Amino acid sequence: MQTIWPAVCARPAAPRWQRQRWTAPDGDFIDVDRIDGGVGAPLLVLFHGLEGSSRSHYARAVAQACAAAGWTLALPHFRGCSGELNRAPRAYHSGDWAEVDWILRRLRAAHPGALYAAGVSLGGNALLRWAQECGGAASGVVDALAAVSAPLDLAAGAAAIGHGFNRLVYTRMFLRTLKPKAIALARLHPGLADVAAIAAARDLHAFDDAFTAPVHGFADARDYWCRASAGPRLRDIRVPALVLNARNDPFLPQRALPAARDVGPAVRLEQPRHGGHVGFARGAPPGRIDWMPQRLLAFFAGRG
Repeated sequence: MQTIWPAVCARPAAPRWQRQRWTAPDGDFIDVDRIDGGVGAPLLVLFHGLEGSSRSHYARAVAQACAAAGWTLALPHFRGCSGELNRAPRAYHSGDWAEVDWILRRLRAAHPGALYAAGVSLGGNALLRWAQECGGAASGVVDALAAVSAPLDLAAGAAAIGHGFNRLVYTRMFLRTLKPKAIALARLHPGLADVAAIAAARDLHAFDDAFTAPVHGFADARDYWCRASAGPRLRDIRVPALVLNARNDPFLPQRALPAARDVGPAVRLEQPRHGGHVGFARGAPPGRIDWMPQRLLAFFAGRG
């Protein structure tokens, strides 16, 4: 309920996004939604989760917090998530750190002031993988970063949402949009992936085996989950980072959460008992979902 209720019932008002279309290095495109703050305002870059967008409840909540603080917010959409099928023979995935890299570097080049990056769920894992690959060079691009409800162990997360109630609700929800887009992309690029196998997928393992892994250069789903998971390499992060995971997140079992011994000095772990997956609602139902955005801005502003 701490996951579903905020997403369904505690939806902040939609902000007035300004959309920009960028041409990607491979000739494809992404859409970036922005809210501009004042002159010299900090810039927060928010990477959304699996099948998320600027319409997601957490994106709206972060947008409200940034608007109230006078910050600029940029939300880049991963390929195919802004409402239009992408052109290139690729999509996006939890370890898509190269995509994160060119997005952040383009924003850095255009913004002379403080720049922070946050990622939610899949976007949080991809952002952490970027910081791990960059090492000390990440501090030349962002001043700090944060990951919220990131699936740090993708195999454990897939298993958690692949059974029982979670399978009926979360797996079905994701596949309802993932499969049609994957099939459309496979038909646009014959030979890219097995359309019949994608259509037959009933869980994320089968979908990642049929589409995510072969399209993005992984041997199979297990290889993808192993190589894309950020959890095993948290010691490699050299830029100040907040890693926020609720202990009752249905997408990642508590046993898979990192401990202090698993991270380096730049990483701050916060693991509240409650919050679900990107919920963190406070107050009487439907509750307010402003706690997480305020926590992010306070961390970035150096207030804790």
